[in-house]
Amino acid sequence: MQTIHTDSSDHVLKLRNLTANDFEGLNEIMNLVYKDMGSWQLSQINKLLELFPEGQICIEDKGKVVAFALSILIDEEDLEDDHTYKEVTDRGLFSTHDNEGNILYGIEVGVHPEYQGLRLGRRLYDGRKEVCENLNLKSIVAGGRMPNYHLHQEELTPKQYIDKVKAKEIYDPVLTFQLSNEFHVRKILKNYLPSDSASNAHATLIEWKNIYYERKKKTVGSKKSWVRIGLVQWLMRRANNLEAFFDNVEFFVDAVSDYKSDFLLFPELFNATLMSEFNKLDSATAIRKLASYTEEIRQKMVQFALEYNINIIAGSMPLVEEDGTLYNVSYLCRRDGTYETQYKIHPTPSEVKDWGMKGGDKLKVFETDIGKIGILICYDSEFPELSRILADQGMEILFVPSSTDLQSGYQRVRICSQARAIENECYVAVTGSVGHVPRVVNMDLQYSQGAIFSPSDFAFPQNAIIAEGTPNSEMTIIADVDLDLLKELHTQGSVRNLKDRRKDLYDLKWIK
Repeated sequence: MQTIHTDSSDHVLKLRNLTANDFEGLNEIMNLVYKDMGSWQLSQINKLLELFPEGQICIEDKGKVVAFALSILIDEEDLEDDHTYKEVTDRGLFSTHDNEGNILYGIEVGVHPEYQGLRLGRRLYDGRKEVCENLNLKSIVAGGRMPNYHLHQEELTPKQYIDKVKAKEIYDPVLTFQLSNEFHVRKILKNYLPSDSASNAHATLIEWKNIYYERKKKTVGSKKSWVRIGLVQWLMRRANNLEAFFDNVEFFVDAVSDYKSDFLLFPELFNATLMSEFNKLDSATAIRKLASYTEEIRQKMVQFALEYNINIIAGSMPLVEEDGTLYNVSYLCRRDGTYETQYKIHPTPSEVKDWGMKGGDKLKVFETDIGKIGILICYDSEFPELSRILADQGMEILFVPSSTDLQSGYQRVRICSQARAIENECYVAVTGSVGHVPRVVNMDLQYSQGAIFSPSDFAFPQNAIIAEGTPNSEMTIIADVDLDLLKELHTQGSVRNLKDRRKDLYDLKWIK
């Protein structure tokens, strides 16, 4: 049984379908956010859940609803370009809902004020897009408010106001957000919501088109087949303090999450850029001083994962346990606010000699919202027993944060990672640091070339490399992998390394 850690102040976010039991939390949000415009009744929410349960989604934090989105289905031919909110919802009776409709019409979105700033609106919109794609609908349509229009209504028409928001000359909290989430304005609706004085009763008829229309998929919440992975080839520039370090980290988190990546991998001991602060100390003392930052960095990485909606493998960092033992630890920071740890099993001879580092004694497969993953820190990738144990537990993607000083060391990790992908029929993502930090023992030189490796068969690239970076350059590598291809490989591959093992002759087990 795996333990999922979360600090008492941390969030544990989950996107799911709404239920009738969530009404109290939904009503609280409505009263706080739309206090001058009324709120939904329990009978209306129950009606929506009866008519279209897949379209009612929410985000919970440790069981409490903190954001929600409501919608109905409408047939494209029945959607009048000139309509009001009252008409499209039939005054809250929802007789306009059509089970055979091909358009998802958004009728409400709300985020608790205390959770604004966590980009929950973006998660809700992504959730709606998933519903739209999985139910094979043509588009998402909604009447969008323009809450800042009243500030400009004397000098600008609604059309002029929309044009200036598009040009980023004016900021509107709703329209700016919708445009940034790939919606476009189809039409201006007049008298859409008479009680909306901030918008002067105007609204934009916004639309997001489903480019996968006609492709049948499962409903919201199902695990994806295509997974987007981001890697950072991390430049070991000197960081004078934690604030500078976090600024650099957040830059990459922000950049890679903008591409809607599911995972982001940092290198082994990527926080060693802070180690130059202790370069007057002996190396064993310096690494323990560096470990004093680990907990704060771990907390920040969990926060980044939560805020940017991306699962982060936070490379690795030194950790000193209560008994004084020094370990090398990687953190999986999930985008739901939870985290787990993987200790490096095999410290290198130099880590033992220079730092007195010890190896961990536990190996885990981690469940994520995408699938099962494993983490092996650098040298651990060179021991095939470890990845085989993970593969036997269903691992689909193996992440290898590494740190190597010379090209020969990098090649060991690279070649072994490629072997792990083939023999375990999984994807392997590896990245390390580049550049150097002067006068930091065991971390002064760096060589790396981030890459994502695949098994070697017809369904995969001929060289079994999904993507790779430029050697020894600071950069990101972003690529998609298809988990369904692994399932096909297990049963239909030219060779079947997992299935064809002679377990009548040999076996592998974890002793401790």
